[in-house]
Parts: sequence; structure tokens; C-alpha cells
Amino acid sequence: MNAHILDYAAVGVGPANMSLAALAHPVEGLRGAHLERRETFSWHPGLLLPEATLQVSLLKDLVTLVDPTSPFSFLSFLASEGRLYRFLAADFPAVLRSEFNQYLQWVAERLPSLTFGADVHSVDFHDGAFHLRTAEDEVTARHLVLGTGLTPSVPAPFRPFLGPTVFHSGEFLLRAPEVTGQRVVVVGGGQSGAEIVRHLAAGAAPRSITWVSRRSSFLPMDDSPFANDLYTPDYVRRFHALPADHKVRLLERQKYTSDGIDLQVLQDIYRLSYRDEFIENNPGRLRFLADCAVTAIEGGPDEWKLVVESSGPDAPAVLAADIVILSTGYAYELPEFMAPLQARLRRDGGMLVVGDDFSVAWDGPAENRIYLQNGARHSWGVADPNLSLLPWRSAVILNSMLGETRYPV
Repeated sequence: MNAHILDYAAVGVGPANMSLAALAHPVEGLRGAHLERRETFSWHPGLLLPEATLQVSLLKDLVTLVDPTSPFSFLSFLASEGRLYRFLAADFPAVLRSEFNQYLQWVAERLPSLTFGADVHSVDFHDGAFHLRTAEDEVTARHLVLGTGLTPSVPAPFRPFLGPTVFHSGEFLLRAPEVTGQRVVVVGGGQSGAEIVRHLAAGAAPRSITWVSRRSSFLPMDDSPFANDLYTPDYVRRFHALPADHKVRLLERQKYTSDGIDLQVLQDIYRLSYRDEFIENNPGRLRFLADCAVTAIEGGPDEWKLVVESSGPDAPAVLAADIVILSTGYAYELPEFMAPLQARLRRDGGMLVVGDDFSVAWDGPAENRIYLQNGARHSWGVADPNLSLLPWRSAVILNSMLGETRYPV
């Protein structure tokens, strides 16, 4: 093989591909490049609220569950930074997301295979290799790994109005809206919506905060032992082997093992509501509208009118808002740079066909694979976009590339 052809090229440097880079680092002779269009590493910077925590164990980092001896573990980070004893003494109920972001940045600084400021414009395949083009360079590799993450989901009625006062929750801290004295409406009953509601209610002074959710209530995450069994290699292997229609039913039933709200956050919000009503004598500042759907938005930019549909008798037909925050989730979209190869990828029911080594079925040579990170929830279940199985999935991909069991999976 030509010396300039790498073993693999990975696009996107988030936790998924960083896990791959960390586990690939000690593999002698393996040559890979990780390309990221951003100039520096950041992990959901718009949602790094100071009080926000992980919803998973600190052991579910980039490497530990596959290689507990790795120098890229969260515990190695704590020890390297001289804070291990203080961390233990602090006895946090969960890891602060801002500290986990520091850990990820610490790992990024120690992985020579990561290249920032490399925006991939297109990927094509010819002469037995993938060719990735950026503005300044071309990278050629035997395998391709897609790790570009999820895209914010914005319901169609809101798209024409996106801007300084109507935006997705992922932009919250980046937008830094002035909320003092404003009527804020948060749309979406998941974790990010809950964290923003808590943050606004505790530290800012909006005139009102209205939290709207389609769900029947503001429901907690199922964090029980049997629910956590869904986030193990044994279970996701079984899930992957199921018929597609069975997977669809299970994904809906298992939704609240990942898309529910951390119980501590719900308790904090309820207590803040109690404080407003009975101690601050400000009832109604914090309103909760479950079983409601916002179907249209009108007006702006000084005042928005949100049309609300609900089966309940007490929900308003129209909500007035100065700021609208859309906590409406994320979805996977094939990145635009894959356009030259898109027609060659196999789909079933519109969804990519993803194999048991996380490679996407395509019409190219079997010895050249396209691996998919964090884009196969339909195929691998609720654990796919979660941090829980990052190192396991990366180990599966590495073993497939190497053609041997480098890591037990």
C-alpha cells in the first residue's frame, strides 16, 4: 500500500471520535487522522451551565470500560491535575458537565492524531481509498469514520423566525439572551429544557418562565438497574439483531431511560416554584404546561405569539413571549461532505443499514469500510447517542479495522 494512505480518517472530534483516538493511540503501526472543522475543542458549549451534571457514572468516560489502565481516563485526568483527593472529598452526586468538558479538553491536548481547523468539504472513493478534501489539503485513507454528531431539531413552524430571541437550546449560552424582566417560554420537556428552566428560575430575573411539553407530565429518567442494563454490550447486540419493526416499538418503550429528566433537576425546579409562590409571593412566575403542543408562532421580534393545542382545560390557546427557547432535541443527518458517496450507501426504510461492526452497508469494496459513530439509534438502540458505550463502540470499530481482537468487547 502507498505510504501516504492512512489506515483510517475520522471526521468530527467529539467524545465518540476522541474515544476512538484515545484507544487507537497505543496501537503500534496504526495510522489515523481525526479532522475537526472547529478551531478548538468544545463540547456542547451552549449548554455548559455551571450547575449541569452528567447523567452517567464517572467510569463511563472515553476509555475506562474497555481499558481501565489507559492514561486517558477521567481518573487519570483528576490525578494529573492534582485534584483527585479534593474530588473525592467533594462527593459530588454526579460529575459536573463543565468538569467533564475540562477532561475532554485535557485528552484532546494529548492526542497527536487530532487536527482542528480542518473543514472537510467532500469525501469520495477511488483507487482503493477514501479521499477527504479540505480547503488546504487532501487526506487519503483505507477506512472512513463518521463522527460529526447530531444536528439540532427545529420544528418547521419555528424555522423562519430563528434569531436572537427564537433559538435552539444548544445555543443558550452562546446567545446569552438578556432575560431580566422578559417573558421566557421554553418548549420541550426533556433534560436540556429542564436545565435551562432551573438555571433561569434560580439565577436570573425573568418576568415569567413558561415550560411547555407535549409529554403527559415532566417525566423523570428511568435510572433503575434493569433500565441501565439496556446500556450494556450484551443488550445492544441483542437489540441490533431484532427485526426493524420490533426495534421501533422498543425504542418508544425505552425512551425515558435516556430522554427523561434527572430527578434532582426536577426536585430543584419544584422547590424553586414553591419558593416563588409561598416565600417570594410571586405565584405564577414559573408555569408548567404539560400535554401541550406549540403548533405555530406569530409576530416578533418584540413580542411572539405561540399557538398552543392541548386536551387539558387549563392550557392557554395563545402564549405571549419575548424569548422562545426550543429544547426540541437532536437528530442524525448525513453530513453534506458525503454527497459524492450518498447514492452508494444502502438504506432500509430510509435509514442507513449499519452492520455489527458499526460499518455502513455500501456498494464499495468490503475491505474499505465507512463506520458510523453516534448515528445509528435506529439500528443499535437508545444507548447509541449516549456516553455509556463510547469506548466499547470504538473498540468494536478498531477491532474491525485491525482484523483482530485488540480490545475484548
